[in-house]
Order: sequence, then structure tokens, then C-alpha cells
Amino acid sequence: MSEVVYDQREIKRARYAVAAVFAVHGAVTGSFATRVPWIQDHASVSAGQLGFALAFTAFGASCSMPLAGRITHRFGSRTALRGLIALWTLALVLPSLAPNLLTLCLAMFVYGATAGMADVAMNALGVEVENRLDKSIMSGLHGMWSAGALIGAAAGTLAAHLGADARLHHALAAATLTFLGVAACRWVLDLQPTEDEEPPPRFALPPRSALLIGTVGFCAVFAEGASLDWSAVYLRDRLDSSAALAAASTTGFMLTMAVARLVGDTVVNRFGAVRTVRAGGVLAALGGLMVVLAEHPAVAMSGFALLGLGIAVVVPLCFAAAGRSGPNPSQAIAGVATITYTSGLIAPSLIGSVAQATNLMVSFALVTVLAFGLTALAGVLRAGDRTPSKAKVTPPSAAVPGPRP
Repeated sequence: MSEVVYDQREIKRARYAVAAVFAVHGAVTGSFATRVPWIQDHASVSAGQLGFALAFTAFGASCSMPLAGRITHRFGSRTALRGLIALWTLALVLPSLAPNLLTLCLAMFVYGATAGMADVAMNALGVEVENRLDKSIMSGLHGMWSAGALIGAAAGTLAAHLGADARLHHALAAATLTFLGVAACRWVLDLQPTEDEEPPPRFALPPRSALLIGTVGFCAVFAEGASLDWSAVYLRDRLDSSAALAAASTTGFMLTMAVARLVGDTVVNRFGAVRTVRAGGVLAALGGLMVVLAEHPAVAMSGFALLGLGIAVVVPLCFAAAGRSGPNPSQAIAGVATITYTSGLIAPSLIGSVAQATNLMVSFALVTVLAFGLTALAGVLRAGDRTPSKAKVTPPSAAVPGPRP
């Protein structure tokens, strides 16, 4: 990308703009998740068929993520993100329109594909802003994603409570989020490729560095997916908790992750990525152990909260490390994102399979082992530790004007 000189004011504005895009991206996910039961009924699919259709989300994302770098190279970072976030927000309407299994699978593929490309583009820009500010901001950006997801979920819960048709709900949500997302892109960094810069390949295997970093993300996202999908079931089936208390455990886990991400940059800037992830691995493993050994719901809920606290900043730091791990940040970020999406896909089903063969306690013993693995693997994130920035950042009075919105 071309070396454009931005002053501190422009870079800070770009940081808030990218944060808003993260929140919009999360709000789409929250809006969709709360209406899955309505979509299942509308498409007349069984639970097994629904699971099959939902798998196309990760499949679509995995297929499309490598394209994000080429799109950014072709159109520049600002125009690319503006188009990709609009495609993602508008794709929200597709699943609720599907009348059967086939159309639902196609809708989920498009939904996942647009989500993945927008995900790579916004994380790449987030890493660029982080480099220019010379301090960690990725945890806070992902915290904004979590906050957006919670807001989207709250709105979706209200719509479901009122008995609103999901087609109308998602059409209104898509229109609102498209406007907000496109408007926020007005202030993101506008990076353009240099004349001699080769476009990235349409499809390429992730670089070796991304595979190592992705392994760390795999462990964290596995624990996240298992806790989100199975924490309520664990409290209900193993500890005989009420439905309300079981649901509160999942909500508590999500809130813990959101809050930890929003404040995580302070910790990362103080201790560095490697030490932060190692400490997080210890906390997550302790939380998993509490879940496994719990004889009372309060202990299990505390364990899930610790799990959320321990893994909260891992994925943001994986993206930051990927963005600094080689000459093609978008390709590395796409590789890490593909691995983490895959982990999120297989975690819930694998936990269920292990539970069916043994019990849920054994399933979360596996989660605990993977969580502790973060401590052993944290060293590969050394590329994500903050180093003196090489970006050209100048005070406002001396800056060469960059592209204006």
C-alpha cells in the first residue's frame, strides 16, 4: 500500500470509524441469531437440517476470505470496506426469505461469504490504524463488535417478543445498519496500492506464520463456541438449574467477554501480547476446571465468566499478530480468520458428540485442556507485541494532506 501521511487527528478519527464498523458488523450477527427459531419455522426444516444449513455460513466465509485482499488492492481500503460492509448488512435479509432447505443453504452461504470478506477488510484496517497509533487497539475494536452483537441481539429479542415478522425486522435492521456502516467508512484510512505492487492471488494457502497464529485462535474460539452454545445446557442438564438461570450463564459469559475486550488494550499495552495471552490461558483453564468440578450453579457460572475473561482478547491479538507477520497482511489475516471460523463451526458439534459418548463434564475437560494450551502457544503471537511504529505520523501543523472524505 502507498505511504500516505496522516496526522494524529485523522488517525484517531479513523480509529473511531473502524470501531463503528466493527459494531455494525456485530449488530448484524446479533440481529440474525435471535431470529433463528423464526427462520427455522419459516423454512420448515428440522433441527438437523438447520444445523446443516448453518454450516454453510462458515463454508461461505472460508471460500470468500482470500478474495478480500484482492478486492482491497483493486479498489483501495476505504471503497473496498464500504462495499463489503454494505453487502454484509444487506445479506441479513436473505435467510428470513428462504422458504425451504435449499434456499436457506444458499442464503447462509452468501451470508457467510459477505461476513468473511468484511471481517478481513475491517481487521486489516484495524491493524493498520494500530500500527500508526503505535499502541494496541484491536481488543477494543473486537469489544465494539461484541457490544454491537449485544445491541443487535437485544433488538432482535424485543422483535421476537412482539411477534414481529423476521422479514420485516431484518429489512429494517439491514437498512439502518447499511446506512451506519457506509457512513462510518467515510472516515477510515484510504490506502491505495503502489504502482509496482502485485495484486494478491485470488486464492492461496495461508502462510506458515498464519497457521501457527491461527492455532492459538483455534483454541480460544473453540472455548468460546463451546461456552456460548453449551453453557446453558450444562447448567440445566448437569446441575438441574432453572431455564432462567441457565440463560443467565450464557449472558454473563457474553458480557464478560465484551467488557474484557473493551478494557483489554490497557492490559496489552502494559504487559504485551504474549504475557497477556499466557495469563488469559491460566484464567481460562481455571474457569474450565471450575465448570468441570462444579456442584453448584454459582460455581459453574463463575467458571464460565472466567473462561470468557481469559479468552476475550486472544482473537484480536491473533489478528494483530497476523497483520505484522509478513509482507501480505490481508492474506495472513484471511488465513487466521479461516482457521478461527472453522473452530467456531466444529466446536459445538464436537462438544455434543463427546457429551453423547461420555458426558458434558468430559466435553468441558477438553475445553479446559485447549484453554490451557493458550499458555503454551502464546509465544507465536510475539509478532503482535507492539514495537516502535515505522508509520509516518506527523502533527497536524506539519502533515501532508492525505485523501479527504
